[in-house]
Amino acid sequence: MKTFQNLMAGCLFAGALVTASSCTNNFEEYNTNPNRMTVGDIEPSRMLEPLIYDASREWQRYTRYWNGELIQYTACTSSNVRQEHRYFIGDQDFKGLWNFYAGYANNTMHMYDLAEAKGDEAIKAMALTLKVLFMSNLTDMFGDIPYAEAFQGREEGGTRKPKYDSQQEVYEQMFADLETANDIYATNPTLLDAELDGLYGGDMQAWRKFNNTLYMRLLCRVGGRSEMNVPSRMRTLLGDVAKYPMFESNADNARVDYSGVEPYVGYYDGMNANDFTRSMYKITRQVIDMTVITQNDVQLYEDPRLRIMAQKAGNRWKGTIGGCTNAQQSEANSGAAYLNFAVLGRSTNPSFFLCYDELQFILAEAALKGWIDGGESAARTYYEQAVTASCEKWNEFAEFVELAEGDEPADISADDVQEFLESDLASWDGHDNKQQLIGDQKYLALFWIGMEAYHEYRRTGYPELTIGEGTINDHILPTRFAYPVNSVATNAENVQVALDRMGGANDMKTPVWWSRQAIANN
Repeated sequence: MKTFQNLMAGCLFAGALVTASSCTNNFEEYNTNPNRMTVGDIEPSRMLEPLIYDASREWQRYTRYWNGELIQYTACTSSNVRQEHRYFIGDQDFKGLWNFYAGYANNTMHMYDLAEAKGDEAIKAMALTLKVLFMSNLTDMFGDIPYAEAFQGREEGGTRKPKYDSQQEVYEQMFADLETANDIYATNPTLLDAELDGLYGGDMQAWRKFNNTLYMRLLCRVGGRSEMNVPSRMRTLLGDVAKYPMFESNADNARVDYSGVEPYVGYYDGMNANDFTRSMYKITRQVIDMTVITQNDVQLYEDPRLRIMAQKAGNRWKGTIGGCTNAQQSEANSGAAYLNFAVLGRSTNPSFFLCYDELQFILAEAALKGWIDGGESAARTYYEQAVTASCEKWNEFAEFVELAEGDEPADISADDVQEFLESDLASWDGHDNKQQLIGDQKYLALFWIGMEAYHEYRRTGYPELTIGEGTINDHILPTRFAYPVNSVATNAENVQVALDRMGGANDMKTPVWWSRQAIANN
């Protein structure tokens, strides 16, 4: 009989191996001792805990190192090593991100196979939802990817040179997987060892809401492609809330909490404040301009979330320049605000995969565009609910803000939220371009959530970013990540078919299919 390790050692796509690290001693033992336990003896639920916790830690890592730098939340302007904000990105970076998403997706499907063999319906559904979470990020980062033939390297006789499906085909298959998962959740299966579920503690209806809210995220992502029939599909989901329940409040958020006791700690556990933020990762001018009202050089008002996300370096808010030149760096850095380590660097700081506020922003955009009913009136309601939910989510962490003498508490009250919604920063009536308002506020709400803001920028063009003079890639914000060299080398024919279909070279300038740029080029 095959052992667990032998099965896991199978090829993923083309050279991408399972790289998930251990979160529990048992899982580490399964990975490193091929004689310890055979596949038939492993309870699939035992894979769930390390899969969720390990992946969520990496989520925190990539949201700072990649999402924050590319999309100008932050700029690591005090380092000549990490220069993602200047688009210094190479094959090791491509390979690392590819292996992360592909590796965890492979793990979910291994868990699915074990669950199917044992008749564990709960794990089957959860595996499908998580597979789509990882695979959606993989395709959104790289473009065309294997899906129908992915992960067959684990199976005897399975292909190690899978074909690359078009993004349209990938999305259709992801939608089918989400439909299948939703149908299983509807039977309310019981999860053995519910305490191993770091997301929802075995609550299948909570997982069902996560599954269907993820469905809405992905429908919105391809909304610019008429062939995907997004309005009809959204109306189907929203028209039957009994069949397709979704997030109803922040209590439903897909978040992984950490106890702060090993191994249940966030990615930045053990890092000091200087390494985490002050000496390197600065808040950008882009963020400060979107969150602070300044008149005659006097800062009059600020977004109530700002003090929770960031910390001043002096007595006023200043941002650095994303993509700045070496000559600009010193002046840009001087006095620039930085990430709030007391909040974000805690060992107990949770990871978020998907939140209620994002769903409300999706509904606001959909109503404004006529994809769903309600028009501008409904769009405004959804928008204000989205901003409110974002403020309420961040208010949970206000208690961790370190206050200087004389500082007011960072708590965000209902009155603070209302004042913000009436301010020039967020007022619905004060902005003629409602789509931009929704996009800008969604950008701020997506802070610290995986790669979502980067995906959304390529879809909408919001917020309007100024590309720094010190960037490479012909001063083009990367439109995708390039396929890793080892993937090209081991599956060259299928990779070339994918590149030809996408209409470009294997670089960071070829737009992905659902992007604003690709649609405009058609």
